[in-house]
Amino acid sequence: MIICAGNSESFDFAQPIGVGLIESAMNLTRLCLFDKPEFLFFIGSAGSYGELKIFDIVESKTASNIELAFLNSDAYTPLDNVISTNTTNQKDIIVNSSNYISTNKELTNKFLNLGIGIENMEFFSVLSVAKEFDIPAGGVFCITNYTNKTAHEDFLANHKKAKELLSMHVKKRIKELPQK
Repeated sequence: MIICAGNSESFDFAQPIGVGLIESAMNLTRLCLFDKPEFLFFIGSAGSYGELKIFDIVESKTASNIELAFLNSDAYTPLDNVISTNTTNQKDIIVNSSNYISTNKELTNKFLNLGIGIENMEFFSVLSVAKEFDIPAGGVFCITNYTNKTAHEDFLANHKKAKELLSMHVKKRIKELPQK
């Protein structure tokens, strides 16, 4: 099953699950309860913490849920804050998820030191639900912005092209799948 956030980030070949950590977790859980898919493939946009460039396409099976306060030791969590469905030894770019878009470049550079490369609001929820239902899962992302003061403006300016690039990438991947 191919899934996406929805709203402005919808695709004709993907089921929308909602924006942010809460909506996506609730709606994806509902989908999995009523018709458990064999595989979950999330498609969406992402912000780069600095190493990946605008319009780069990234695939990953690993997500984190680390808030900015954690980076300055101003917060902690007793919960696991990294999840992966990667069963290979291949290194993944970690996708951080939060209900907030980061705009502090100096602070978000610290994510790179933790091995985290990009942020997307829903992916941690997707992998959490997938793990709970024992469903293999992954995601593909197109970089729309850097995590800086102009993040929102850059996202808006680049979103349409990013969606086109994602659509082409996913449709190409679908053609590469073995036919049943």
